[in-house]
Amino acid sequence: MGWTVDRRKCNTCGACVGVCPTLALEMNSTLTCDPALCNLCGICEKVCPVAAIKVVR
Repeated sequence: MGWTVDRRKCNTCGACVGVCPTLALEMNSTLTCDPALCNLCGICEKVCPVAAIKVVR
C-alpha cells in the first residue's frame, strides 16, 4: 500500500493538491505526500492530467 509520483511526468500543476480531502499533498518544487494524513482515497490519481500519480491499495 502506498502512493508514488512519477517525477518525469509530473508537471507541478497542483490539481491533486486542490482536491486532496485530507490535505496530505503539498506542492513546493516537487509534489510531496504526508503518509500520516493520506487515506489512499485515489482522488489525486483520478484528477492528475498526466497520470503521474499511482495509488496502490
